[in-house]
Amino acid sequence: KFDGLAISLRYENGVLMQAATRGDGETGEDVTQNIRTVGQIPLRLSARGKGVPPLPPVLEVRGEVYIRRDDFEKLNEQQREKIARGAKNEKTFVNPRNAAAGAVRQLDPAIARQRPLSFYAYGWGEIQGGPAFETHYELLEALRGWGLPVSHQTQVATGADELGAYHQDIGAKRDQLPFDIDGVVYKVNSLALQKRLGFVTREPRWAVAHKYPAQEQLTTVEAIDVYVGRTGKLTPVARLAPVF
Repeated sequence: KFDGLAISLRYENGVLMQAATRGDGETGEDVTQNIRTVGQIPLRLSARGKGVPPLPPVLEVRGEVYIRRDDFEKLNEQQREKIARGAKNEKTFVNPRNAAAGAVRQLDPAIARQRPLSFYAYGWGEIQGGPAFETHYELLEALRGWGLPVSHQTQVATGADELGAYHQDIGAKRDQLPFDIDGVVYKVNSLALQKRLGFVTREPRWAVAHKYPAQEQLTTVEAIDVYVGRTGKLTPVARLAPVF
């Protein structure tokens, strides 16, 4: 479960025509010009290669824009250098997700171009024409074959035991992954069953997120301030040493 910004890409005859944020599930922001600056998002898809199915005339791809951890550290190092040189209105970024979301929603594409944005495709919306697929995994492999980046951590599992094992395996590798996650997502593989299960509002019945416990850090209580309310009530407020 990538920690970034959900994006929908609309391709017509293989050409990227529009990109939008998820918004409220029905209406999002048009961010096409900014998304065109993301190097990992192809402006044109192709179906070249052995075993790659033909490209549908209309294909809506859904995925996540994010910033890799190493790219985020480099970005913040650049920000620190700007601040040291006395640049005004510059600051370091708190986390990769906020930096990615802010870049995608900028009004100036030049600013988005300066951010090291990456992308993973994990789903789709409207598809007109093209081949028929039976499973979710099969369609993900087609997206990969058409030139879109798909996570190599994707895996087909059978039964609760395999799902649990996958969750534990990814959890053990979480700190070594090149990107931030806050859980894994289980999806019913059969597209026919997905269709039967349908949606509740904008949430699919055929997918569920299995999150990890929130990461915790120890800190130090440096002082306790006591505030007096208008009724005389005393409220203690702890001052903590900041930790990430």
